[in-house]
Amino acid sequence: MTLYSADMTNHIEHNGMNIFDIPKHILPKELTNILAISENVRIERIVSTGQVSNWYDQTETEWLVLLSGKSMIEYDAGETVLLTSGDTLMIPPHKRHRVIYTSSEPPCVWLCVFWK
Repeated sequence: MTLYSADMTNHIEHNGMNIFDIPKHILPKELTNILAISENVRIERIVSTGQVSNWYDQTETEWLVLLSGKSMIEYDAGETVLLTSGDTLMIPPHKRHRVIYTSSEPPCVWLCVFWK
């Protein structure tokens, strides 16, 4: 598989992967795979099995889709968002948030796109 940058000039040779090829046991910490990266864009596959996070204050926009599992995101104003399989979410830069719940069965499989 060949991945291209947005302007189609830079490419990364990639052997490919199955997005759902994940460990069968509960992980001690999240598993993050960078699927593609360029100067302005990063695409990650993240697997969570019960992990939660500290507060994030990102300089990038984040778009995500939860491919499997259930999760809950909390914003610093107290608002929470429950995500289930197939749900998407856009998080603007500097929108403070944290992950307060991820299911372990089934595991959460996230596809996240970050850009500047």
